[in-house]
Amino acid sequence: MARLIDILRKFVKFIGPGIMVSVAYMDPGNYSTSVSGGAQYKYTLLFSIFISNIFAVLLQCLCVKLGTVTGYDLAENCRRNLPKRINIILYIFAEIAIIATDLAEVVGTAIALKILFNIPLIWGVVLTVLDVLLILMFYNPEGHSMKKVRAFELFVSILVACTVICFFLELLEISIPDKVELLKGFLPSKIIFKEQQALYISLGILGATVMPHSLYLGSSVVKPRLNEYDLQTYGKIGSRPSLGAIKYSLHYSYAELIISLFLIATFVNSAILIVAGATLFGQPEAEDADLLSIYNLLVRYVSPAAGLIFALAMLFSGQSAGVICTVAGQIVSEGFLEWSLPPWATRLCTRMIAIIPCLFVTITLGERGISDILNLSQVVLSLILPIVSAPLIYFTTNKKLMTVEDERSIPESHNEESTENTPLNNTNASKVDFSNGSLLTYSSVLVWALIGSLNTYLIVSFLLGADVHF
Repeated sequence: MARLIDILRKFVKFIGPGIMVSVAYMDPGNYSTSVSGGAQYKYTLLFSIFISNIFAVLLQCLCVKLGTVTGYDLAENCRRNLPKRINIILYIFAEIAIIATDLAEVVGTAIALKILFNIPLIWGVVLTVLDVLLILMFYNPEGHSMKKVRAFELFVSILVACTVICFFLELLEISIPDKVELLKGFLPSKIIFKEQQALYISLGILGATVMPHSLYLGSSVVKPRLNEYDLQTYGKIGSRPSLGAIKYSLHYSYAELIISLFLIATFVNSAILIVAGATLFGQPEAEDADLLSIYNLLVRYVSPAAGLIFALAMLFSGQSAGVICTVAGQIVSEGFLEWSLPPWATRLCTRMIAIIPCLFVTITLGERGISDILNLSQVVLSLILPIVSAPLIYFTTNKKLMTVEDERSIPESHNEESTENTPLNNTNASKVDFSNGSLLTYSSVLVWALIGSLNTYLIVSFLLGADVHF
């Protein structure tokens, strides 16, 4: 019993990074696709949400391993270990992914502000610049104060909790007479492969769920706790984490990530589809509904309270996802380019790049234009995901990169003469290999190939004129 209590106490210290990562999997960009799936196929496509989160867990565990073992996030590892030309190409794609993702957060927040406070969309878009930047002024992950890091994680967790509560209340607003039918939705169904439209929506759910920017984020947010361990143990932070820090953190980071993704991201995405399946199934106008239309449909077919709760959920998720996306933008810019700008300047640049096209579309095309740009952003993300995830798999299978020296094998006399980094600099020390095993390597490559081929099929079908939902 005492052992269990110690484990739980230690686990509590690791709560935060997984919640931040889970935000990337429940942003407003997911809503229209899930609503379309529920409106056309009721609960059948819950399996698509479940398998998408399985894929997300696999890729994010690789991110945790990469950041923990090497001490560098995915962007930094690209800069340090890949040819400059490839590095530049990857940076461009990563930046496009950040912009496309941020568009969804901006759109969701702006529409929520319009519904809740009757703020015009143009001013809602502008407000998303100011609020996110004000929040991020206080976040400095490279500093050595865990109090600030945990305070930021707590703030994001509160926004996430508000989103989860909103969708829990949304579920209470509906009636589901046949619970068995709902549970069967999490099992594979022939409909997904027999009906082309069901396959399109399933692939859209996959593309909207597994987000490229989350890979850079997931490999970075694990670093503060590693730094804290080495600072307390060795009195300094080395060029990469010590073996002790890695062993102290790795499995708890895995556990916190997996629990967060399943309890938060899977729940929220499933709740959206369940609400749509229970209330909008068979309603033709729900099949192509945008965010504002979804609100109106919930008001009409469920209750005004259901529409209000949906708008609040969109506001909370848009805010949390906007904050996280801007942090990911900073990670990408500093990791690939070693930007020396102050954090606030990096965040401002990242945020403005996303805001300007969204503001332009809002002014020129209005609400319909915002819906179109949201759909376009999901297309872009579907194409980019296989590109940015390939280096992640390559790095975590690289034995040279993922091997760590065991400081316990270093003679005490050498420790006293150690260089300014860590005790890990001794070439005579024994080594521990953290690279992927055969099963994990094959699974990762299979998931990567599957995501890439399915997304390519979805894009080609869209370009050929198919009625594809993103």
